[in-house]
Amino acid sequence: MRGLRRGKLGKASLCIGFLAVTLFMVTGLAAADDDAKYMEAAKKWVEQEFTPSTLSKEEQLKELEWFIKASKPFRGMEIKVVSETITTHEYESKTLAKAFYEITGIKLTHDLIQEGDVIEKIQTQMQSGQNIYDGWINDSDLIGTHFRYGHAVSLTDFMAGEGKDVTLPTLDLPDFIGTSFTTGPDGKLYQLPDQQFANLYWFRYDWFQRPDLKAKFKEIYGYELGVPVNWSAYEDIAEFFTDKVKEIDGKRVYGHMDYGKKSPDLGWRFTDAWLSMAGTGDKGLPNGKPVDEWGIRVEGCRPVASSVSRGGATNGPAAVYAMEKYMEWLKKYAPAEALGMTFYESGPVPAQGHIAQQIFWYTAFTADMVKPGLDVVNPDGTPKWRMAPSPHGAYWEDGMKLGYQDCGSWTFLKSTPIDRMKAAWLYAQFCVAKTTSLKKTIVGLTPIRNSDVTSEAMAKLAPKLGGLVEFYKSPARVAWTPTGTNVPDYPKMAQLWWQNIGETLSGEVTPQKAMDNLAEAQDKVLARLERANVQGECAPKLNPEKGAEYWFAQPGAPKPKLANEKPKGETVDYDQLIKAWREGRVK
Repeated sequence: MRGLRRGKLGKASLCIGFLAVTLFMVTGLAAADDDAKYMEAAKKWVEQEFTPSTLSKEEQLKELEWFIKASKPFRGMEIKVVSETITTHEYESKTLAKAFYEITGIKLTHDLIQEGDVIEKIQTQMQSGQNIYDGWINDSDLIGTHFRYGHAVSLTDFMAGEGKDVTLPTLDLPDFIGTSFTTGPDGKLYQLPDQQFANLYWFRYDWFQRPDLKAKFKEIYGYELGVPVNWSAYEDIAEFFTDKVKEIDGKRVYGHMDYGKKSPDLGWRFTDAWLSMAGTGDKGLPNGKPVDEWGIRVEGCRPVASSVSRGGATNGPAAVYAMEKYMEWLKKYAPAEALGMTFYESGPVPAQGHIAQQIFWYTAFTADMVKPGLDVVNPDGTPKWRMAPSPHGAYWEDGMKLGYQDCGSWTFLKSTPIDRMKAAWLYAQFCVAKTTSLKKTIVGLTPIRNSDVTSEAMAKLAPKLGGLVEFYKSPARVAWTPTGTNVPDYPKMAQLWWQNIGETLSGEVTPQKAMDNLAEAQDKVLARLERANVQGECAPKLNPEKGAEYWFAQPGAPKPKLANEKPKGETVDYDQLIKAWREGRVK
């Protein structure tokens, strides 16, 4: 009997073993079929969409094969991410999310909402701990917030730890041109750049080249019509086209364009480095030290002041000068309707063909400014306009940042479940991988990789982009940077700007009073954060008041009022400037 039992058990064991082997083989074949299906999808996308690329087709397929294998544990999941609405992110939402699903089996919902809404929602998730989105593309302006509060994942730690198995071996971080903007004072990367665009000077190159206009300008102002180096020249050119030229080809023209409606986007008009262009802060890149372009002073990594009386510069003479020039030019040299426009309403105006120059122009508008048939585009597709370095104000000195650069970056919060975070991290890398990044750059014109900027494809495209490629290839680009780590709570502090500045535009207060109110409001936030004691060793610690004269006597910012805030205008020939950039020189 025992032998019989052993026989039956042995046969049963053999059956079970056979079934297990069969199941294993079937499962393995199914997995192999899946892998083959995903590889076929990868080949289709490489052939039909992801071209050109800085990688060969073989290298692209190898990179995509890694995504196929790394995504296996997450197949069938549905992930939600969010970004603001610009051309680059529309391409990701409509095209890359679909490609990612077909290649990995992870379904993506990539929501597009206004930038202010992104900030509001990420605040909500940080404060509530509820997982609203699995991944966020939010501005690197929040770097000071993210590294202080401890809600954001350190990508440096994640890539070396929990996320090591889902981190792309060919990610190549040194190839990214914006990681200095997304690194905290602790040396750790908190955000991964997804798109970048700068705030430059825009002008009608065709008008500036006209011999009659050049001669008339020199006769009136005593120097050449060209790219303005300083605000004095910008002001002269604005007056020239608005008041002296008045009409070109039967159309009323203006020497300036801006926007002034009291709304949240009015705040970006100033936090996006307007004060640094005037010369408010200190020397240093990517941001002034110890005083940055918001006028906030830090000691070590602790914010200590906004008001001049405490060592800040938000209400100093340079900041007030910046506000006065903004208001003066908007009212005197821009179309009357500009005063009531928002950022979004004013953006398309230069493409209508009656604006001579704009001092505060985002390169994100490039794609919309090169469309065939526009008044500012030649029949051969080349633009009648160009972009150039921003002119600087009277308080600016060599070694200071010269303008703003937006750097929308992938950010992950600790409140997101780890499996969802890993799946979203795979998608984030897919959006910036070398397989996809050059095509995305060509579509949205917001480059993030040096290899893309220096590619043959971008060189061929350069003549139709008005100086964009030359700018990003030049050593000058490092002087355009986002809000830095001095700002300890960007969502709370950014909203203070439009509210206070809106009051001076409406005539309720003077520019000096508006900046005094703003500085005081910022200091109150710093004081509250200090009392709350939730930001660790880099939390604010407000300086005692010592008075303006004490701080004016110290080196650097805040700077005392200049006797002459309008030095002689200075311009540079655009073609000589571009030649310098192409040769690797700043000017």
